[in-house]
Amino acid sequence: MPSQVDLVETVGTTVIAITGELDSSSSTPLRDRLMALIPDSGQVRLDLSGLTYISSAGLRTLLLVYRRATSRGTQVTLTGIQDEVWFVMSATGFLNLFDVEGKPEP
Repeated sequence: MPSQVDLVETVGTTVIAITGELDSSSSTPLRDRLMALIPDSGQVRLDLSGLTYISSAGLRTLLLVYRRATSRGTQVTLTGIQDEVWFVMSATGFLNLFDVEGKPEP
């Protein structure tokens, strides 16, 4: 299933929900969309509760979003990470880059 982005803006926080699979075929268009949504300051919450799969290309997309956000003084928080995605992000050290809310139930 291709990835999809939904945006909710509140005062000081931009919530971006990513659903589907983040892989080599979806990462470039998703990256372009996410980059356009990063505010110049404040906080971005990436809701990954609907993300069912992430590949190395998807991890690279998240890294580029993180770099763009931090260069603008924007804090990035990940929330709703599902077990499979958590495993990949944990094994590769990506969880150390981000503020993370919650952990999947064992």
